[in-house]
Order: sequence, then C-alpha cells, then structure tokens
Amino acid sequence: MSSTSSIPAGTIPASAPGENFEPRQTHPSEDYTPDPSKSLPLSPARQRLIDDIIALYSCQPTVERVKRYTPDCVYDDQFVYANDRYKMAGQWFALPKLFKDSKNERYQIVVDEPGLIQFRNEQSWTFKIIPKTATINALVSLSLDPETVDSDFIRVKYHKDQANDKDYSHEGLGFSFKKWQADQVMKHMDSEEVKLFEADRGAGKEHVRQYGEGTAEGGQAPVKDL
Repeated sequence: MSSTSSIPAGTIPASAPGENFEPRQTHPSEDYTPDPSKSLPLSPARQRLIDDIIALYSCQPTVERVKRYTPDCVYDDQFVYANDRYKMAGQWFALPKLFKDSKNERYQIVVDEPGLIQFRNEQSWTFKIIPKTATINALVSLSLDPETVDSDFIRVKYHKDQANDKDYSHEGLGFSFKKWQADQVMKHMDSEEVKLFEADRGAGKEHVRQYGEGTAEGGQAPVKDL
C-alpha cells in the first residue's frame, strides 16, 4: 500500500502498521515560519493532542503523552526513524538528557483534515554540553489513528517532522544513520517509563517505503504550499 500526501480517515484500516500512514509532500521553500494569527481552530480533543505533542517537543515527556502514539507508530525526522512506540518512547525520554531546555516559540495549524493534522512549529533547543540555543522551524505532520480519530484521546500512527523543502527518500547512508540512531538510544536508556513500552517492540511493522529521492517528481511527494 503506497503512501499519499493526504490520508482521509477510513481509507486505511486501523490495523495497518504505521508505515501505511506516511504523508508525503514537498514545499515551495524551506520557510516554515509559523504565523499563529492564521492558525486553524481545532476541536477540543484535537487541541489536547497538539498540546501533548508540543509538551513532548518541550522536554516534558510522560507515559500518558507517549500513549498518544499507537504501538506500531512511526516517527520520522532529519535525524531519527523510529518504527515502534518503544523506540519512540526512548527518543522522547532521551531529550531532557540531551538538552538543557526546549521551548516552543509558536506554532500554526495549517491542515485539519479527518485523518491528518499539520502545523508549522518553531522550537528553540538549548544544548546541555554546548551553551548554545538553536531555533528550528519545521512542518509537523500527524497522521491519525482511524480507531481513535473521533474519540477524546486521539492517537498518532505516523509523525513526520520536515525542516526543509524536500521530503525524505528513506535511502542511503543518511537513512541508515537515522535507523541506527533510533536503535542505539534504547541500549543506553535506563528508564522505568521507557520499559513500560518494551512490549511494543513486537508491534506490526512493514518494510520502509523507499522513494529514491525526496522531490515532487521522483519521490512521490507532491508540492503543497503549507
């Protein structure tokens, strides 16, 4: 089953592993600066989901917030490809060990569809070892779990974070590092919270979708001005 740029709720069964829910898109530019004044309003349940995701980005992980993801979820960004909730938990609980602080500066909801929420996000990261703060603007895409999309506690099947105009090819040395990083973090985590998700290592998985490149033409990633 191939990925699409937009995933209407109900078109993919909830039992399908997270890989099936990947949203793909390129952007006309690398500028994802949010404008909160233009943010789309969300229902209370969806706003609570976004609040929890922003808290995770802000180095405030909790077990309940990690439960926002299905066991077979995928997290995909510039540095990490984690394809189950156990690996995902490791990433979120590792952030406070790596960063002194992470502050959400602002965000803008740009897509609110039945199966997909996308927002521009501006996050400032302060490193622990190096006294430096880096501010990153990115497009965050959350493909929602069909089983919980209409509930009070919505869960995420695929979480993608893009900081440039291209999408991810899922090939080459860069992608191998992303997978290696996700696997290595777990070996060095001594966290009771993360251990609660250890059973999710056996969650359903499928082969990683490979696209050759991250462009609109060759990478099955249509241009979307978000």
